Amino acid sequence: MLSNPRNKFGWIIFMLRLCHWSKGHIKSTKMKNFWTWTCLFWLCTSVVHAGKVLVFPLDGSHWVNMKVIIEELHSRNHQVTVIRHTDSWYIKENSPFYRSISLDVESGFDEHSFSSFVTQLMEMQREEYFVFKCLWMEIKRAKKTSDYYVKARKTLESIFENKEMLQMLKNSKYDLILTDPAIPGGVILGHYLKLPLVFNVRWTTHGEGHFQVAPSPLSYVPLSRTELSDQMSFFQRVLNVLIFCLFQYRSEIFFTPHYQDIMEEYLGPDVKLHSLYQAADLWLMRVDFVFEFPRPTMPNVVYMGGFQCKPAKPLPDHLEEFVQSSGEHGFIIMSLGTLIPGLPADLAEEIAAAFAELPQKVIWRHKGSRPSTLGNNTLLVDWMPQNDLLGHPKIKLFVSHGGTNGIYEAIYHGVPLVGLPLIFDQKDNIIRIEERGAGKNIDFFDINKDIFLQGLKDVLNEPSYRMNMQKLSRLHRDTPMRPLDTALFWIEFVMRHKGAAHLRTESYKLPWYSYHSVDVMVFLLTAAGLLMFFTFGLLWLCFRLCFKSQQKHE
Repeated sequence: MLSNPRNKFGWIIFMLRLCHWSKGHIKSTKMKNFWTWTCLFWLCTSVVHAGKVLVFPLDGSHWVNMKVIIEELHSRNHQVTVIRHTDSWYIKENSPFYRSISLDVESGFDEHSFSSFVTQLMEMQREEYFVFKCLWMEIKRAKKTSDYYVKARKTLESIFENKEMLQMLKNSKYDLILTDPAIPGGVILGHYLKLPLVFNVRWTTHGEGHFQVAPSPLSYVPLSRTELSDQMSFFQRVLNVLIFCLFQYRSEIFFTPHYQDIMEEYLGPDVKLHSLYQAADLWLMRVDFVFEFPRPTMPNVVYMGGFQCKPAKPLPDHLEEFVQSSGEHGFIIMSLGTLIPGLPADLAEEIAAAFAELPQKVIWRHKGSRPSTLGNNTLLVDWMPQNDLLGHPKIKLFVSHGGTNGIYEAIYHGVPLVGLPLIFDQKDNIIRIEERGAGKNIDFFDINKDIFLQGLKDVLNEPSYRMNMQKLSRLHRDTPMRPLDTALFWIEFVMRHKGAAHLRTESYKLPWYSYHSVDVMVFLLTAAGLLMFFTFGLLWLCFRLCFKSQQKHE
């Protein structure tokens, strides 16, 4: 059990005073040492109170985020248990930071399966353009994603059907469950175990996390993948509403049905997935409003955008030597993240040819065959210390696919962007940067050497891009606490208080017509109508009586 922080500080002050008193009043050297070590022991034990955290993560780049929190929990002496698959891609079975529970069931998130899935999405992106392409794309993407949710459901079934595992999880008496709600497995398991529920979130099965928990006026809150800003024209608002309806349809048809029967069996009848999400105690949102558009929020939403960012460390010798050879021109890095299996060969050739004409040195994280147009200024690598390169004084530009991790690292270090978005939310991310004048968006599937080269030169030669990104960096860093410290404080808060129900709205228990006050409006309109009817009726009656009275006198 974690103690209250105020009690911790009280113990610290008390023990420090006791140590000071003992040094002044005890003459024996041995006794002084004894009291010194005793004070230090009690000081440490008063600060560290271990909690037990069960983690139900999502593999791939989402795990990179979750691992940062897990390592910080471990550093604070909390015991962490991670549920993983035997075929996990990123989540290792053995780690000094956690113990694992491995499920012998296919995850669907191994490198081969996911690379195939991403390749199909990229091929869909290259299809011909038409007016409602985004609507058509969402339907096709939903069908592909639905296959993954089928496998995710089997993961949940394997846990519920293993009675020994379920009993072990109950007996472990965890303080909370930490999960990524992009898949609902951890949400359902957490409710079954009756544990406080903490989300490490940007996405849920229904889309961007805010739309699940906070009021989201569609007049100025754009949905993901609409490529809209918070200043929409009439027809853009029409599109935003249509996409919202499509997302609701997609969730109800392609995602939710996979879990409805398992929820009814283990959580009770009439349980809805969206209500399980809204009943979570804490939403750790991987968002910072220097990047995100302003919007309404809720008390149990805690913002930790950029929590994975940190100061740069020295580069390996071979990379340091390469970047130093760039001289006054500096260097550029290009990375398309962890999930992109490789570029189409024709596009890789165009990109390499554009890089070859720059005076800057280039470090390119590239998978696939070596482009024939590659210049002497370009170094191909399988992996790069991206954060350390972005923090190097000679960095000039970051060519990115627009993944959230890379975006925040660029903001943290103040490095302008050229975006080549591919799939998922990446184009929306780059558009947000472009709206702030800190980068440039280039349509990846329409580029050639000249278009890409011009985009690079625009950002390299126009100082406003770097100035605007450095402004975002100053805003992002100007906080009372590091985002990671904020996240850990609230996780420990939930542990100490066995949840955070006082921060959670109960609105999800209301039927839709009550939530939107439709019943109230109907009542008021009916009452107003009746009042007007009786008023006009009374006036008409008075008029008739007056008219009859006048006729009698005549």
